[in-house]
Amino acid sequence: MPRSYLAPMSGSGYTLPVFAVAAAKAALMHLLALEEELVDRSVLINLLDEASPVRIPVEQFARLEDESRSERLCQRALAITVSDPGDNLDLTRNMPLWAEVSLGPGEGLVLQGGEGLGRSESGEPAIYQYARRLFAANVEPWVPEGYCATVTIVLPEGRSLAARTSNAAFGIVEGLSLLGTSGISKPLSSESHFEQFQQSLRSKAADSKNLVFCIGSNGMQVADRLGINADRVVQTGNWVGALLAEAGVQGVRSVHLLGYQGKLIKLAGGIFNTSSHLADAKLEILSAAVIQCGGDGSIAASVLNCKTADEAYRFLLSVGFVDPVFEYLVMLINQKSERYVEKYANVKMTVETTLFDRLGNLITPFEAQL
Repeated sequence: MPRSYLAPMSGSGYTLPVFAVAAAKAALMHLLALEEELVDRSVLINLLDEASPVRIPVEQFARLEDESRSERLCQRALAITVSDPGDNLDLTRNMPLWAEVSLGPGEGLVLQGGEGLGRSESGEPAIYQYARRLFAANVEPWVPEGYCATVTIVLPEGRSLAARTSNAAFGIVEGLSLLGTSGISKPLSSESHFEQFQQSLRSKAADSKNLVFCIGSNGMQVADRLGINADRVVQTGNWVGALLAEAGVQGVRSVHLLGYQGKLIKLAGGIFNTSSHLADAKLEILSAAVIQCGGDGSIAASVLNCKTADEAYRFLLSVGFVDPVFEYLVMLINQKSERYVEKYANVKMTVETTLFDRLGNLITPFEAQL
């Protein structure tokens, strides 16, 4: 299948939830003998927030039990898709996703995690808000009346690939998660993709004037864990300042910054593009905050001698100096961000900040009114 068939724009692909839903829909269509829905071995998927549905290729599909002569429906079917994240540096590229669908008496749709799909510490499958909405929009309407469709997602390579991610640090064990706030997987590393972030912001600002900005996938995971409505979450990449100004232009009243402390504390030093290739003064900012909060020179020097912001945070934790330092940094981030918006967008906008550590644990409280 050529890339142009998959990707909606150059360099882009789709997120894992899209391929999982496509596999589930294909299996259900095969169960129901609706082969006309499997045009060219593909299924049509509504991405919810995008203008047009897209066709996702299906590698294989088959019934797992022979069809009964006395019933129109057989019991189970399996379909397989293959992940294509576009030009992102994504370890799930070409990863197979299996969906087994079984039909039985009942109503609606039940989602289960099989081998390779991660689970939370409480045992719940790592299927997040956007993925569940995709299943509800694309699979549930096809479930025949009087039947319940049970979908089991299997990621055969999920457990081994998860060992190369930080999922475990965020409470997801034994596999990968179906995470994302959009079906489109967009490359984040090039400045040419800033317009994609900007367009997403404009779309969400049209519906909500109180938004949450996240940097990277870790921020998205924490946002989901906090139960933040995905329609209010904007991914920023490193372009925090430019998107804060854009939010002001779009009439947004408040933005809550949610991110790893080693990234967001740069804003306390007036650095509004958080790429380490442009500026990296996080240890200096932390050290200065120690002095401002009444810490002595030995603590500040120890912070400067740390190799990473995470190491510096753990050191401050060990000497009982985390709370004053990070409360002070949050105050600075909020003040400087609000001034930045006023300077470049000529409007007043409220900015609040929540910082978390490398494990996703909140350092400062999340109290956004959304």
